[in-house]
Amino acid sequence: MNVGVVGNPSYRDLKNLLAHLAQAAPRLGLTLFTEDRIASLWPAPSPPPLERAPSLDCLVTLGGDGTLLRGARTLDGANTPILGINLGRVGFLTTATSQTLDWALDALVHGAYGTESRLALEPTIVERGGAKSRTEPVVLNDVVVHKGGVARVIRLRVSLDGEEVGQYSADGIVVATPTGSTAYSLSAGGPIVVPGVDAIVVAAICPHTLAVRPLVVPSHAEVAVEPIPPWTEDVLVSFDGQVGTTMQPGDRLVVKRANRPVVLVRLGPDGFFARMREKLQWGDLSDRERK
Repeated sequence: MNVGVVGNPSYRDLKNLLAHLAQAAPRLGLTLFTEDRIASLWPAPSPPPLERAPSLDCLVTLGGDGTLLRGARTLDGANTPILGINLGRVGFLTTATSQTLDWALDALVHGAYGTESRLALEPTIVERGGAKSRTEPVVLNDVVVHKGGVARVIRLRVSLDGEEVGQYSADGIVVATPTGSTAYSLSAGGPIVVPGVDAIVVAAICPHTLAVRPLVVPSHAEVAVEPIPPWTEDVLVSFDGQVGTTMQPGDRLVVKRANRPVVLVRLGPDGFFARMREKLQWGDLSDRERK
């Protein structure tokens, strides 16, 4: 079984976990491949780089949700299941911890796991006039258009399948998947969307009006966001809150459903709402005294 490994070097336990993984791999029949940023943390000899893997049966991410999101972008549409091992605090998207790593690996090898297919987004920057465009790697959480530098309001035109929705005066626009509905979109006042729902959320960040509310649109819809002059300078687009690019005057962001979903490995009986209660304190009334 070919297994790729992505990790966050800022976690102190990562080096020890990589050593443990390297030791366990021969017994489990795993051939490991590593991303470059953690290659120096493996015991010698380091596994070959991900780019040399003929194909991957699974991608293991060691870190938090951010590491899993980066792993999904690394796969960029490949239908490879991701096993998220949480080394941080929340780990809403992950399914195991450093303490349950051996159990998770055994389950992986023996096929004793379930999977969740999560809708992903394909963002494209269409340059002025539409003659050129550049498609960015798929995102699992969200695509955000916002101002760079000093925080200030920006004016944006939002369209859905070519029909103008309206002009937004806000700090930015979040276009999120159901997975991303519990991330930045939630902080912007967007709804929680159960992962199995085929939908996309469009939410304004701090809208400068009381009349703007988040939208939930069909997953087959094409969402376009275009800065309106003179608010076209220093406009940035962020992908999963980790990487980004700039938009030049006249550029337009087009976001649509990716051709393939991101597949997450699930271990144990806990479902979406169990994780909501545990990780995000959903419905937690424990601080209220019984009257």
